[in-house]
Amino acid sequence: MAIRSIILGCGSYLPARVMTNDDLTKIVETSDEWISERTGIKSRHIAADGETTSDLAYHAAVAALDHAGVTVDELDLIVLATATPDNTFPATATKVQARLGMKRGAAFDLQAVCSGFIYALSVADNFIKARQARTVLVIGAETFSRILDWTDRTTCVLFGDGAGAVVLRAQEGQGTAADQGILSTHLHSDGSHHDLLYVDGGPSSTQTVGHVRMRGQEVFKHAVVNLADVVREALATNDMQPSDIDWLVPHQANRRIIEGTGRKLKLDPSRVVMTVDHHGNTSAASIPLALVEAVHDGRIKRGDVLLLEAMGGGFTWGGALVRY
Repeated sequence: MAIRSIILGCGSYLPARVMTNDDLTKIVETSDEWISERTGIKSRHIAADGETTSDLAYHAAVAALDHAGVTVDELDLIVLATATPDNTFPATATKVQARLGMKRGAAFDLQAVCSGFIYALSVADNFIKARQARTVLVIGAETFSRILDWTDRTTCVLFGDGAGAVVLRAQEGQGTAADQGILSTHLHSDGSHHDLLYVDGGPSSTQTVGHVRMRGQEVFKHAVVNLADVVREALATNDMQPSDIDWLVPHQANRRIIEGTGRKLKLDPSRVVMTVDHHGNTSAASIPLALVEAVHDGRIKRGDVLLLEAMGGGFTWGGALVRY
């Protein structure tokens, strides 16, 4: 027998304000055609003044707990992936914990930028496998609009705000790929590529928050290679073939990267969950946001095999194979 982490339920939250590509043309020199052709993005959500990452995370958490039929008192742990915390400290997760009224267990943040949700899922899964937690809330939440340089058209058009969450619960399985739950997770990083995607600020370096800086074409090249590698790794670990995948649920960074990964897997485009057109790149929130959309509209069903994958600044990248 083996302990598996089952996804009991999921939920999301998006700020009310929608910013279209046409709205962006009033801020920076760009066009709907330029953004759409290069990224596939048509619109994104932007947090309201005073609306923080913890606000987004809290609403997603409540929705996930409701969908899972789990009460706050059952939670042992909250792992919140974010690159845009409310404060340098305390952890944004502890603010969510307090607002939920969770009096037991622990809560902490995890920072792996766009790969954050995969990293958080892996950490939570390992807590469950080690029997240190039975029920875990995993959240990806970002207010990336707060670290954008709105005069830089190469970055400000790409990102949006949002939050998504899943509730994991320990359950016994057979230890085979036929089990329900998280089958395997795979994490990687390479710090030598810092200058290709980073924020030019921080408490220890500049004592400022800073802005996102990116060399897009070079990031694109690395993403195509790294994501293909982690996909192969996840499949090989579970002795599965691309044909065994029901749904690819990728990080929503760029339509061309997503479509390229789908082609490498020989997946029908209709089996790839794509939300980048109306969410933009929401960093650590993008995978759970896409997952929630596909679960709630009925595309993803119990028993389906999902491949989750992402790459972000650092570089960090990772994948997870899950039987929903």
